[in-house]
Amino acid sequence: MKIAILGAGALGCAIGAALTEGGHETWLISRSPPHVNAMRGEGLRVDDAQGTRRIPVLAATQAAEVGVAELVIVLVKSFQTDAAMRGAAALVGPDTLVLSLQNGLGHEAILADIVGRERVLAGKTYVGGVLRGPGHIQSGVVGKATYIGELDGRLTQRVQAIADAFNAAGLATTVSDNIVGTMWDKLLVNVATGALTGITRLTYGQLYDDALLKATSLAAVAEAIAAAQAAGVKLSMTDPEQAWTLAAEGLPAAFKTSMLQSLEKGSITEIDFINGSVVRYGQQYGVPTPVNATLVACIKGIERAMADRQREETAA
Repeated sequence: MKIAILGAGALGCAIGAALTEGGHETWLISRSPPHVNAMRGEGLRVDDAQGTRRIPVLAATQAAEVGVAELVIVLVKSFQTDAAMRGAAALVGPDTLVLSLQNGLGHEAILADIVGRERVLAGKTYVGGVLRGPGHIQSGVVGKATYIGELDGRLTQRVQAIADAFNAAGLATTVSDNIVGTMWDKLLVNVATGALTGITRLTYGQLYDDALLKATSLAAVAEAIAAAQAAGVKLSMTDPEQAWTLAAEGLPAAFKTSMLQSLEKGSITEIDFINGSVVRYGQQYGVPTPVNATLVACIKGIERAMADRQREETAA
């Protein structure tokens, strides 16, 4: 299968490395020339439970270098989805499928507006990755589940074929007949910790040692559960404690959420697609979401201060 990974950061490279080793023509597309040049020159260095190895991979900065793919896996940051997909039109042919494995909710609608809803698939993955440097990642694939499915819940041959390819490459993948519910399950985990760590700058060890912050987390998750239920979404968990516990499962005390990592790098976050999604669903279905609205406002305030500071430094 010819596969293009749009957004080959840490997670994209972790998945791309597995698919490459599984025998698929897998293209890693990144906007970073140093990252792409390193992968082209020396292969992708992967550190994982097996040790360290270099994998010869296909890498590009532009979709035009890749051409039409059978499957496009979208892994750019949520706020980059529209621009990235519109700039990757060269990847899409008559039979191309587009699979979002991004955090949060709302990407599917954006992608559908660009490529057509009939070719969009959705999914969630618990595969992990850390970018150590250009062309160098730490990968966590073994034992990490991925779920994919049709937006309408149908069990189709095309989704099963992708799952079979993923599984054969060592990516434990399940086809879901309730992918929207699965996406909400992952959203609850992100709601539990992301914004709170972004605001407080705390690691997991610090966060999980604070009763006041836990209470805030549980309140935010409770609002999300209520909004999902009002929308008719079938969830696998209905107790906020479940999301709080699941969020920390298997992670070290020093772990930092992606939202905190983004802020530490001076980047804007995916807050609009995580807690912001809860607020939008709440507004649509008449569910109050004051805790999530407050968390969104605080993160937006931090982003504003960060942007103002960057402008001042540039002007100086």
